[in-house]
Amino acid sequence: MTIGLSTYAFFWRRSERVSRPLDLLAVIERTAAAGAGVLQICDVPDLERLSAAELAALRAASEQAGVALEVGFRGVRSASLERFLDVAVALRARLVRTMLGAGADRPTVQEAVRELRAVAPRYADAGVRIGLETYEVFATSDLLRVVTGVGDPGVGVCLDPANTVARLEQPQATIDQVAEHVVNLHVKDFAFKRSPGLVGFALTGCELGTGLLDLDYLYDRVRPSERGISEIVEHWLPWQGDEVTTVETEQRWTERSLAVMRGLAG
Repeated sequence: MTIGLSTYAFFWRRSERVSRPLDLLAVIERTAAAGAGVLQICDVPDLERLSAAELAALRAASEQAGVALEVGFRGVRSASLERFLDVAVALRARLVRTMLGAGADRPTVQEAVRELRAVAPRYADAGVRIGLETYEVFATSDLLRVVTGVGDPGVGVCLDPANTVARLEQPQATIDQVAEHVVNLHVKDFAFKRSPGLVGFALTGCELGTGLLDLDYLYDRVRPSERGISEIVEHWLPWQGDEVTTVETEQRWTERSLAVMRGLAG
């Protein structure tokens, strides 16, 4: 069982909306205090700009805390993948989560396969896996074509069933398509709420186990504990109106997520 937290579980506590934003060292400490074994440093621009000494200090802090690190960014261009492999190796991270696109850069399936094939041998030599996340910009079927096209066991899927709802893909269908290729799991719950004035809906986060994510189905199909797949807590938590309420809610959601996931694993 490898249950961990993403920096997205600390989204507001790391933001400029709070009076004392947490840095990565503080996030590592909070992750250890929560009893989580992994921290996925995901979409943190500063990570790529850290010096070798700063990366070494981050790694040392994680090792002292007993927290393994994973890293995440966006894009599949080989140059970016090479840079983040260097970051992963410096942090002794065993997984790099990424997305097929980065901003306006949206490669075709063929381009993505070519870029990933160019770096897959070096990743394999370093013992680092690549997890391509399911999300709304690309159809899950195309993501699967990329993974199978690369044909390397170290290149798989980072499964987040919530993301593809915005593409009108059913969560269970997304799970079924990619279950056997999953190397990383993002766990967050979600629900639709009526917008003010009853005009439309908003797709937003909720406490794990209270929304539309079928956790039992997800765990039955993916079998993360059996397969050694890290299970990473994220949140889609809207700002709660003030700092104190938002910080307390974010912490409460994290505690609940960890408790629910431990119950499923046990």
